[in-house]
Amino acid sequence: MRQEFSLPQGSSNREAFAKASSFLEDCGVLEPQNNARLLLMHVLGLEGAAYYMAQPEPFPAELITAFTDAVNRKGRGEPAQYIIGQQEFYGLLFQVTPSVLIPRPETELLVEAMMKHGDELWPGGAPRAIDIGTGSGAIAVTLKVQRPSWDVAASDISSEALEVAALNAAANGAAVTFREGDLLAPFAGERFDILVSNPPYIPAGDIAGLQREVREHEPRTALDGGPDGLAPYRIMMAQLDLLAAPPALVGFELGQGQAQDVAELLRQAGHWDLIEIVPDLAGIERHVLGIQTNVTKL
Repeated sequence: MRQEFSLPQGSSNREAFAKASSFLEDCGVLEPQNNARLLLMHVLGLEGAAYYMAQPEPFPAELITAFTDAVNRKGRGEPAQYIIGQQEFYGLLFQVTPSVLIPRPETELLVEAMMKHGDELWPGGAPRAIDIGTGSGAIAVTLKVQRPSWDVAASDISSEALEVAALNAAANGAAVTFREGDLLAPFAGERFDILVSNPPYIPAGDIAGLQREVREHEPRTALDGGPDGLAPYRIMMAQLDLLAAPPALVGFELGQGQAQDVAELLRQAGHWDLIEIVPDLAGIERHVLGIQTNVTKL
């Protein structure tokens, strides 16, 4: 049986960090020092220079239980973001719970691409945008904060996820409309200029091989993309007929090795005259965009 983490009274903050790092490393946690630092900063309520200046100070006795509980949860594989209840995305703070996928840095590149092309297609305008499978609301809320003139809506099949997304929209002052339902279905009959989505794209058979933090703790509905991981993209392409017209700008996030297949789905749909593949910072083809370059400007 794995030993539980404990912190003796009288330990310094620096010793708390060192002991937690060593314990998490023994538990097989990836990046044990980064996780220990994140948990310690959260429990102490310190960040930046204040955190480092407090390293020699005694660890507060009244916080020992909170810190040991957090470290033990991390040692059992729970993502640190769920333990502290938040994750930064595009400079904004988002509440995260086990009901939503934890926002990833690569998704920030999708947001940037949508804003770039949106500005080019509708300079000074107010396009209508939908974020499909919004989860924590990271994409929708960020778009609305960065582009206040845009009319932004979002959907998710999970009512629990939508509750989190609505809280994040309110906390960041973003007026986003949220609807519950399967992919594009909640927006039947409506017209949108922009469609963006980071849907589930992990092939069902690959989920068992994911790292423990993801496999055992993040919501399966936000991971499982069907037998080949492409089911949500096929469904969304078929559901375009539900909308009043195909959006002039579409952007999808996807998994490694899926870009060419998703790009082909967009080509077969025939609504966009430019298909663009955007790599992430690691050079992986991570996003596929469909752009109707002759769109009528608002």
